[in-house]
Amino acid sequence: MAIKQLSETLINQIAAGEVIERPASAAKELIENALDAGATRIEIATAGGGKTLLRVTDNGSGMTPNDLELAVRRHCTSKLDDSLFDIRTLGFRGEALPSIGSVARLSITTRTAGATEGAVIAVTGGKTDPVRPSPANTGTVVEVRDLFFATPARLKFMKSEKAEAAAISEIVRRMAIAFPAVRFVLSGSDRSTLEFPATGDDRLARMAQVLGKDFRDNAIEIDATREDVGLTGFAGVPTYNRGNSLQQYVFVNGRPVQDKLLLSAIRAAYSETIPSSRYPVAVLSIALDPALVDVNVHPAKSDVRFRDPGLIRGLIIGAIREALTREGDRAATTGASGLMRAFRPESYRPQAPWTPETSPSRPMQFETVNGRFSEQPQASFAAFAAPSARTGAPSEREAAVAQQETPAPPSFPLGAVRAQLHENYIVAQTNDGLVIVDQHAAHERLVFEAMRTALHSRPVAAQALLIPEIVDLAEDDCDRLMAHAAEFARLGLAIERFGPGAIAVRETPAMLGEMDAVGLVRQLADELAEWDTANGLTSRLEYLAATMACHGSVRSGRRMRTEEMNALLRQMEATPGSGQCNHGRPTYIELKLSDIERLFGRS
Repeated sequence: MAIKQLSETLINQIAAGEVIERPASAAKELIENALDAGATRIEIATAGGGKTLLRVTDNGSGMTPNDLELAVRRHCTSKLDDSLFDIRTLGFRGEALPSIGSVARLSITTRTAGATEGAVIAVTGGKTDPVRPSPANTGTVVEVRDLFFATPARLKFMKSEKAEAAAISEIVRRMAIAFPAVRFVLSGSDRSTLEFPATGDDRLARMAQVLGKDFRDNAIEIDATREDVGLTGFAGVPTYNRGNSLQQYVFVNGRPVQDKLLLSAIRAAYSETIPSSRYPVAVLSIALDPALVDVNVHPAKSDVRFRDPGLIRGLIIGAIREALTREGDRAATTGASGLMRAFRPESYRPQAPWTPETSPSRPMQFETVNGRFSEQPQASFAAFAAPSARTGAPSEREAAVAQQETPAPPSFPLGAVRAQLHENYIVAQTNDGLVIVDQHAAHERLVFEAMRTALHSRPVAAQALLIPEIVDLAEDDCDRLMAHAAEFARLGLAIERFGPGAIAVRETPAMLGEMDAVGLVRQLADELAEWDTANGLTSRLEYLAATMACHGSVRSGRRMRTEEMNALLRQMEATPGSGQCNHGRPTYIELKLSDIERLFGRS
């Protein structure tokens, strides 16, 4: 078969298949062009999920008629010289506009600040009309109609209008977070208007606009530097988490990216505080020399490659964990908000009058600090308080002494115990409010942290297999596993090479008992291939530790002495990660005095 030169239109349509995957891709390219042009106000209008209409209007620098004519040709750009090692703009490939024009009806109207009139150009299915004079405001208006009309097969792969509109909204949100000094407005017949006013240098205010005001209240500031690589942003407290990763935003030199290395680093940073089925909320910005990052990896420019990926990963994990250790133990404000809603007067429903027949079979238990328990409490547990010489109920004199010895609320972040409700919830008074602690969840976390510390402070006991398990794998997988063999050995998993394409498992962690060693090794190989980390074994060990902690903790319904409850609070204050249990639920809820006063209409 003879080789022939493809037509320019077909070349552009092939390029469009990589650059313009869906309406959201076109929106991303056009918004990036507006930002590169110095726009401070960008308006996006859509119809039919962006398939019928996509219009982006900006107040940027605009283009001259000569520039406009070149802008719709492939590989024509003003953002790149002769090197790919110093890219400081969002766009640089010179493919977006010609790619869009090859599969849609494209028109561009523009005017520079000093020009007396504007100019317009139209491209329909790859055919370009001459540039014509046109009235225009300073800036550029790019209008895309009937996207993919020239490639009908692509239309069959589009999702519903609602899904495509939602994808464009997500693009706008990401751009809005990255550029808080720019005003974004998204409108159209297929959506309600979404507006993000400019917030200047206040990045957290913009994040609150996009992610909600709860993020502002539950965010921890990140600011770290390592070897001239800077990391800034905000990360949510562990109890402020989501069921998916859609609220994880990462930017590299201002460019929104969705890179597996960066997302896996965030996951690893929270691995000890959030269950694997939940996802943290984080907005991170990485700033580094453009020569140290390659953004020319994919036409969509959503993936990047770092010269030293280990440095970037370590910086993210270390900075987030340091921030969580510093401030991450506080409870999410969403718990207090739910408590406030539960106490609102409108939520009250009249109950039936009390009678012996309708009363609950078990009355509410309310143990006060200086009151006497109605039945003999269980013995103190050594982890939190010294064993008492007497096992009976405290006398009135002892209770009075305990009340006098109770520390003043301002002395401790979680305050001093005032009551135990329903033999499960500890109520403590703080300097400016009160704290309600789930005693089982709190103690479960403390036991788990103690077990995990022991787990990582010394090698895990291993059990030798009578007959080694042989796992057949690809040679690359074997190489990756053997590179982490020392790490696995410390966790009780002893492996060695068994020929070019097999791994022999000689020992497994004793605490896991009888297990599927072959399945575990295959899982570790898959993790290493995808994420370059193997946390499966650690996760299994920690899961077992969490299960043991759950069964070995103070149970719900356990009556506790005042000194035991105060000791539990003090231990929580000294233990990182105690703000949430092993399952990601909060261990305590804090209610400020101002909130309580508002409930009673006093403020």
